[in-house]
Amino acid sequence: MGMRKIRRGDEVVVTAGKYKGTRGTVQRVYPDSRVLVDGVNVVKRHVKPNPQRNVSGGIVEEERPIHLSNVLLYNPETQKGDRVGFRSLADGRKVRCFKSNGEVVDV
Repeated sequence: MGMRKIRRGDEVVVTAGKYKGTRGTVQRVYPDSRVLVDGVNVVKRHVKPNPQRNVSGGIVEEERPIHLSNVLLYNPETQKGDRVGFRSLADGRKVRCFKSNGEVVDV
């Protein structure tokens, strides 16, 4: 998928919906522009017992992915979510940087 603005392990802020303002870590990035964020978009699922796969059944709480457009990368300096751009360093590496203050994200 090449260079992604949001990657696994990034700290992000949710910008829309029920979990607006919540901060969490990205667990996974899906190819369809969705991200799984820690503790965000938690749903209750009614699971049927399946003895073959050792699933006990009942009501399970799990996180579902939300759309990439509803998260912003968290900028520790400004304490806010921030948009991300790309920049080439002197040694030829391409890195992500914050749009507000130009700080480089990847160290």
